[in-house]
Amino acid sequence: MDTRDDMAPEHRERLRTAGAEADAIDALTWHRATEGVPQWWHDCDNALYLADGAFLPEKVLAQLTLFPVRDVVIAVGSALRTVSTLLVGGDGATVFVDAGCEITAGELFCGGGSSIVLHGPLIATRCAVVDARNGGSIVAGPEQLWASDVYVATDDMHRLEDRGTGERINPFGADIRLGRHVWLCKDAVVTGHADVGDGAVVAMRSVVRGQKVPAHSVVAGVPARVVRDDVAWSYDDQA
Repeated sequence: MDTRDDMAPEHRERLRTAGAEADAIDALTWHRATEGVPQWWHDCDNALYLADGAFLPEKVLAQLTLFPVRDVVIAVGSALRTVSTLLVGGDGATVFVDAGCEITAGELFCGGGSSIVLHGPLIATRCAVVDARNGGSIVAGPEQLWASDVYVATDDMHRLEDRGTGERINPFGADIRLGRHVWLCKDAVVTGHADVGDGAVVAMRSVVRGQKVPAHSVVAGVPARVVRDDVAWSYDDQA
């Protein structure tokens, strides 16, 4: 096994600045990907790192390197054999996917100047969408459990403004933080500036939008409201 770590110090620091825990980065041995990556990708100061045992499907890699971008840093620490897409939509995007992440049929999109940080372990059972754009950021702590069709997005992708003042009234370049041991139930939505505390549960078809969810609480509804506090949830389904 190759024990040499190829990650440039400035890229390691950039991942930390984006919200990746130093211990998570340093726990893995990173290799700069060259196979399947076109020369222009390197010429434009982009970097794709894969840790030992990490993997991106050939189709996903081809899509990732299809459109011209610059100064992109991506570090993948998991074997993402069933991920649907990993796309960057502009210069300066930063993506960190830790070891222990399972994202079945999921879609990751990171726009220019934006960042996505997913710590492991993370289980996204099916069709999760993670979308950071307009300079926004998404940081998920360890021990995430996401049911099917979860949607985590910094922005609405289209401008909504007040006709009188011209002021934008929907999120733009928002920051999202999911604490440690968070459960997002089926069809849960987290968008806009949002902070979901450690041990929290976002109930089925609930919308957290520009809100702070207290740690160890259950929130439900549209918009989400606290329906139970001081809870602890488990991966095990038992009496």
